[in-house]
Amino acid sequence: MSALELKTPLKRARGWGSARSGTRHFILQRVTAVALVPLALWLLWIALRLARADYVQARALVHDPLHALLLTAFVLAAFWHAQLGVQVVIEDYVHTRWLEITLQLAVKFLCALGALASVLAIVRIALG
Repeated sequence: MSALELKTPLKRARGWGSARSGTRHFILQRVTAVALVPLALWLLWIALRLARADYVQARALVHDPLHALLLTAFVLAAFWHAQLGVQVVIEDYVHTRWLEITLQLAVKFLCALGALASVLAIVRIALG
């Protein structure tokens, strides 16, 4: 009797999800979604507060360290969540391997570029 026969079906299957990273991907997608809920509510509150504000007031708000930190957290969580979501769509609906890889790389690059540009803009406003 081999050791494999002594394992339960759950024990044999554990850790063998989507390239062994399916659970991690699922959890990251849920964590970013949960983080975006309060951050989106905060951003909505800020947007309503700034609806009648001028440029100086808007800049002063982002200059506040707490608001700059929350805005940065929102941007990072949003781009990460978007990348994870688009990755799943590409994996499910693109069946040509070279096109799938190209699109995955393009999405990762564009999300990283968007997040970096957004964080840089926030830092420039917050520090300048």
